[in-house]
Amino acid sequence: MMLAMAPKPSASKPNIVLFFIDDLGYGDLSVTGALGYKTPNLDKLAAEGTRFTNFMAAQAVCSASRAALLTGCYPNRVGVSGAFGPQAAQGLHPQEETIAELVKEQGYTTGIFGKWHLGSDQEFLPLQQGFDEYYGVPYSHDMWPLHPWQERAKYPPLHWIDGNKAGKEIKNLEDVSELTPNITEKAVGFIKRNKNKPFFLYVPHPLPHVPLAASSKFKGKSERGIFGDVLMELDWSVGEILKELKAQGLDKNTLVIFTSDNGPWLNYGDHAGSSGGFREGKGTSFEGGQREPTIMRWTGVIPAGRVSNKLLSTIDILPTIAKLTGAKLPKQKIDGIEFVDLLKGDDSKTPREEFLYYYRKNSLEAVRKHDWKLIFAHPGRTYEGQAPGKDGQPGPTSEDFQHPRALYNLARDPGERYNVLEQNPEIVAELEKIAEAAREDLGDDLQKKEGKNRRPVGVTSSK
Repeated sequence: MMLAMAPKPSASKPNIVLFFIDDLGYGDLSVTGALGYKTPNLDKLAAEGTRFTNFMAAQAVCSASRAALLTGCYPNRVGVSGAFGPQAAQGLHPQEETIAELVKEQGYTTGIFGKWHLGSDQEFLPLQQGFDEYYGVPYSHDMWPLHPWQERAKYPPLHWIDGNKAGKEIKNLEDVSELTPNITEKAVGFIKRNKNKPFFLYVPHPLPHVPLAASSKFKGKSERGIFGDVLMELDWSVGEILKELKAQGLDKNTLVIFTSDNGPWLNYGDHAGSSGGFREGKGTSFEGGQREPTIMRWTGVIPAGRVSNKLLSTIDILPTIAKLTGAKLPKQKIDGIEFVDLLKGDDSKTPREEFLYYYRKNSLEAVRKHDWKLIFAHPGRTYEGQAPGKDGQPGPTSEDFQHPRALYNLARDPGERYNVLEQNPEIVAELEKIAEAAREDLGDDLQKKEGKNRRPVGVTSSK
C-alpha cells in the first residue's frame, strides 16, 4: 500500500520552490494529455512526486488568484478582484501577510522572478511584501501598447522591474521571447547564491498568457505551433531550475510545487491551451476555469508516482508551508487549510471538504462539498457556441451569458453537463447552508450582501 511505503519526513526545514504558471490549462502537460509537444521535465517531476487532480485556483483571473495564493485567503476576503491594470492605483494591502513574510521570520531568504500583478505602484511591489529580490514584469504582458483590443490606447509602455526600479522596455514579441529565459537565469542564480541557507523561490512565469513568443531555441520546434513551443520552453525552464537544485545538493530538501493561476483563455484559439475536457476556461467558475494541473515533490517525504484526488486549493498552500517551516500563521483570518499529512502520504486525511467559487467583484457563483457542486444562476462568461480566434487574435466571448441554476456530481460528471438538481433536493439544501454561511462571512453581490469579514484592498497613498 502507498501509505505503508511512504518515506519518513526530513528533520530539516525544506527550501520551497513555487512555480505559478499563467493561463495554463488542465490538459497542457503531456502527463495530463497534451498533444503535439512533450513536457518531459514536468512528467518526471510527477513521477518523482504526487500529482493532485482536484486542485483549485481560488479564482479564474490573474490578480485575484495571486492574492489568494500568497495570503491563504479567498481573494474577496482581502478585497482583490479581477486583474489590476497599470493605472489601477490598487494592490495587495500592506497589512496582509504573505508566504514570503511568514517564512522570512524563520530565517528564509525570499525571491520572486516573474509576473507580480498585485499592484504596480512601488508601495505594492514584492520588496514591500516580504521578498528580498524581485525581477520580472509588474502585470500581464498584454497590458501594453500592442494589445489587440481597443484597450491598447490606455496602456503605457511595459518595463522589466528589477527590485523597485524600472528596467528595459518590453516593446515587441522579440522582447516577449526573452521572458522565460531571463526569468530562468535569475531563478538559477538565486539558488546558487542562497545554497547555504533556507530559501523561498517563487517563479510565476508570465507565459503562456498571450501574446505568445518563444526563444530561438524553441520557436518552431513543436507540432502545436507557437503554443507548443512556449510550453516546451516552460518545461525546459522547470528542468533548469530542478537541475540547479540537484547540482547544489538541494533537491532532497526542497519542496517543489507546480501549479497555475487559472485555466486557458479559450477564445484565443490556437494560442490558448486546453482545459483537458473540463467545462469553459479562464474567467469562469466552471472547472475549466479553476481546476489546475498540480504537482508537488519533496524527495524522501512526498510519495513518488502517486496521484491524489482529494479536493485542495491554492489557498491551502500558505498554511501548509507555514506548518512545514515552523512559521506562524497570519494574524488575520485566512481560509486555507494545511494538508501536511496528506502531502506526506496519509490518504486517509481529507483536509478540505468545501470550496467556494467566487468571481467578478464578489459574486458567489457556486459552492461545493466533496463531489457535489451547486451552481447559482448568474451572468458570466461563456466560450461555447462561438468560433475561437487564430494567430494571436481573440475570438468573441459572451460576458453576460445567463448561466442557470444547476447541480452537478463531479465524480460522475466532471464536465458539468448533466444537471441533477431536481433529483437531489437534500444535497441542494445542504449546499445552500454552506452558501448562506459564505454570504454572511464574505458577502455576495448577486444577493446584495456585503459580508461581515472582508478586508480592504490596498489603495495608493497618493490617492
